[in-house]
Amino acid sequence: MIRNWREVPVPVGDGLPVRWKAAVLAALVALAACGKKQEQSGPPPVPVVVGQVIKGAVPLEVGSIGTVEAVKTVAVNARVGGELLQVFFEEGQFVKQGEPLFQIDPAPYRAALEGAQAALARDSVKAANVAETVSRYAELIEKEYVTRQQYDQMAADAESQKATVMADRANLETAGLNLGYCLIRSPLEGRTGQLLIHQGNIVKANSDNPLVVIHQIEPVYIRFTISEQYLTEVLETSRQGKLTVSAVVPGEENAPRSGTLDFVDNLVDESTGTITLKASFTNHDRLLWPGQFVNVALALRQIENAVVAPTRAVQTGQEGEFVFVVQPDSTVESRPVKVSYSHAQVSVIEQGLEGGETVVTDGHLRLFPGARIEIKQDLQTTEAEKR
Repeated sequence: MIRNWREVPVPVGDGLPVRWKAAVLAALVALAACGKKQEQSGPPPVPVVVGQVIKGAVPLEVGSIGTVEAVKTVAVNARVGGELLQVFFEEGQFVKQGEPLFQIDPAPYRAALEGAQAALARDSVKAANVAETVSRYAELIEKEYVTRQQYDQMAADAESQKATVMADRANLETAGLNLGYCLIRSPLEGRTGQLLIHQGNIVKANSDNPLVVIHQIEPVYIRFTISEQYLTEVLETSRQGKLTVSAVVPGEENAPRSGTLDFVDNLVDESTGTITLKASFTNHDRLLWPGQFVNVALALRQIENAVVAPTRAVQTGQEGEFVFVVQPDSTVESRPVKVSYSHAQVSVIEQGLEGGETVVTDGHLRLFPGARIEIKQDLQTTEAEKR
């Protein structure tokens, strides 16, 4: 059967119907326009935080991990035994030198003191009497009323009585000291630790277990080690004056503390190739705590005309260290660098950068060479706003 002639397409040119050609042409034009629009817009700019590369003097510092130590530590013990009547402080309290800490029952020692006083008085009278007798015997022996033997015996008794009086005085002094030891005072200014014996307990004299331990934490020492390769420079520089040591508590990087090097050990540890040093810190705020770990930096000298970049800008890739340098058209360039020295928040760049350039310090994960960027002051805030 032959269909209606109006339904049969009429070939034109290459055999396609005219209306098909028009549809295909329109589709191609639309795709081209869409691709051109997409090409013009491109991916959105990457939000980043940037920092400046500067040129100037930078202190050469040797970094290490240090441990805070008390300048003085005293384990307070009792010199006399007895019942502990009173404790004058709370655990962890700061106490001053000479401040009362403990009161031991003084009654037995007060009685001993009174007994020593009585013994001294009694023997002093005896000594005086014997001395008078010797004086009389000295006159009688000249008249031959007494024998030489009697005189010598009396003189010996007088010397013996003098010795007894001296012993009584010593006993009296000991009794007075023991009575004074019943009130235990702080031997230094510092912070008390855990109370190891409580009121009502019997205290033993000179026990192996102290009543409390006191640490002097103002000032404090920080002990740390450095490689022996820096020893010569440390010794030579320290002859010119005190070396500065900075300490940073983890989590408080914006609040470094400054101290001075006070001690260099006289022996290098052969097993580690390091030497121990100590620095003193005033610690007026009492925030450095014995046993605490801190990041320490010992300043040795100045590096002049150094190219300095933020440490966070330096990244490590398969071919080594590199940075993203911001270009005038708001794109980034990946540039290899050579870091000669790095500490804390800055790095000294030996090759790859010049002073005055701008580098990316945060937001590296989404970057690639030629990527467009948008500089943000706070990248975390920007990402939070996107979410």
